[in-house]
Amino acid sequence: MTELNRALAGAAEKGIISAHQVSDLEAYLADRGIIFGPTAPDAAAERDDAALDARAAEDSEQPRFIRGFHDILITIGVVVVLIGLWGLGGPFLTLPVILVLAEILVRRQRLALPSVALTVALVHWVGITALWFVSEHEDAWRPLVFVLAFLSAFPIPLGLFYWRYRVPLALAGLMVSVALIGVVAALLALEKSLGIDLANENHFMLLALTVLVGALGVFAVAMRYDVSDPQRVTTRSDTAFWLHLAAAPALLYGLIALVFLSNDGATWWDGQASLGQAAAAILIVALFMLVGLVIDRRAFVTSGLLSLGGAVWTMLNQTGASLDNYVFVAFAVVGVTVLVIGIFWQKLRRIVVSLLPETMTARLHTAP
Repeated sequence: MTELNRALAGAAEKGIISAHQVSDLEAYLADRGIIFGPTAPDAAAERDDAALDARAAEDSEQPRFIRGFHDILITIGVVVVLIGLWGLGGPFLTLPVILVLAEILVRRQRLALPSVALTVALVHWVGITALWFVSEHEDAWRPLVFVLAFLSAFPIPLGLFYWRYRVPLALAGLMVSVALIGVVAALLALEKSLGIDLANENHFMLLALTVLVGALGVFAVAMRYDVSDPQRVTTRSDTAFWLHLAAAPALLYGLIALVFLSNDGATWWDGQASLGQAAAAILIVALFMLVGLVIDRRAFVTSGLLSLGGAVWTMLNQTGASLDNYVFVAFAVVGVTVLVIGIFWQKLRRIVVSLLPETMTARLHTAP
């Protein structure tokens, strides 16, 4: 580590500059020949490296919806008052309060976490209200028609909410709702054109493939937002965060479904899956963790933890291990995986990114 590196690490540790700016500044100075000679490694240098990694890990994916305890306090008040008003007056009383609070807390005061809470409250309001209306036709409509009518209620309110208040979660919710409508509409078109019932287990594979295509679409949009803001300094990065949070589990379980539906509907939680299918699930989870490292999004790591535990459970169950053993082994494997990836996130990411061509990594978030 050079003296320059150490100075930059200290600046990042004190919060003078953000960690992801350190590598950019180093590259800028190196291009102009401003490089200090290396010094002998010592404990202090190692601590500086560790501090830089810790700071980089904090800054690499930090959505701007928690800015302090003030936001948390206000959000608690928002949640409590909306729950109380919902119990007293239902949706007709709650919606005006959501909009009034949004005008005060989001449009005027620009509070981040309350904006998320109010967006979630709006989604809940739209969902409950839409369910009341479409439930009147539950017996007359086919299941997919019912779901399509329900989902169609979300885009306009979310679009208007984003247009007025510019909340990234509202924009992400709008895109996800449109993607879901597209998936359901495609399934409905397949049912009519092929004359099949997708609720029949014989056609679950087609259902999984359609969901997977929709999830890929959401992931593509998320990546579009990510590469448009590689330094993650604008709200486009926050929108990408929410989109990845939706796309990651959808992609994962779409792929997992393709693996397990081929075993007559067996799943890793019923103990009937084979060792090969459990191994395939572990490979899929590992692939998702690799993708998460490349794009610096932890949603692709966390989304696979349940499947990882289930796959370990299945493998131990197939070998005849006792219940006490494989329950705790599964927990231990998942916990160790989380800790290793979490602690060594930046080091692992540097290794992975260094193996990729520069044309691929140039527009990704910088690996410090």
